Amino acid sequence: MFKNSIEGLERVFKTDITPPKIILVTGPPGSMKTSFCYSLMSKYLKNTGEFGLYTTLEETVHSHLKNMESLGIDVSLNMQISDFTDLREIDRVVGEDEATDYLQFIEKMIEHFKKIHGKKFTVFALDSLGALYSLMEDVSSMRKKMFYFFKSLREQNLICLVVMERSIGGEPMLLGNEGFLVDGIIMLGLDRSRGKLTRYLQVEKMRACEHSMEKHSLEVHKGGISVLGSIFESKGD
Repeated sequence: MFKNSIEGLERVFKTDITPPKIILVTGPPGSMKTSFCYSLMSKYLKNTGEFGLYTTLEETVHSHLKNMESLGIDVSLNMQISDFTDLREIDRVVGEDEATDYLQFIEKMIEHFKKIHGKKFTVFALDSLGALYSLMEDVSSMRKKMFYFFKSLREQNLICLVVMERSIGGEPMLLGNEGFLVDGIIMLGLDRSRGKLTRYLQVEKMRACEHSMEKHSLEVHKGGISVLGSIFESKGD
């Protein structure tokens, strides 16, 4: 079960998340967006024997794995991790007309792994959407491009975790109205009230899924992440 892949996540999701789903994982810097997505995917794939693709645009595969290792999060043998380091280097020296169409490249990569793994390929993560935007030349037609990109992901019957940085108190529509295009929004935040910093998880929307909308505390420990009770309960409110 997807909702049982992180300890305590069943406190938030009363029914399971089923594909196809595009889920935006948002939050400010330091809110554990990458760690949450990777931990969720790794444990889910380990439990089910299915296949997942994790695409990082902000760091190399080596750097990403080193960060996850520091948290004690196991690397799933059923997960392919890719970065665009080589492509970005090539784009620095070729002309604009020859620059990579990154959305198309991601779609082709997903199609490739679907041919290899078939129905076992069930989970995809993109880290991050902001980094992807920075690589694309034409941002004026971004909303239309993202609509068709998300449509192609749904057609592959995947659960997709899309990371996007978001300022504290920022609107769920974010940059290009992604909040309207996605099926779910998970907010990972930092609560600083009462002089104590508390990380929390809050589901702002999730189609076809019964869930809590309260803020639940996150505990980061050796071995990954756990979801605790409501932050209001922990404060005695």
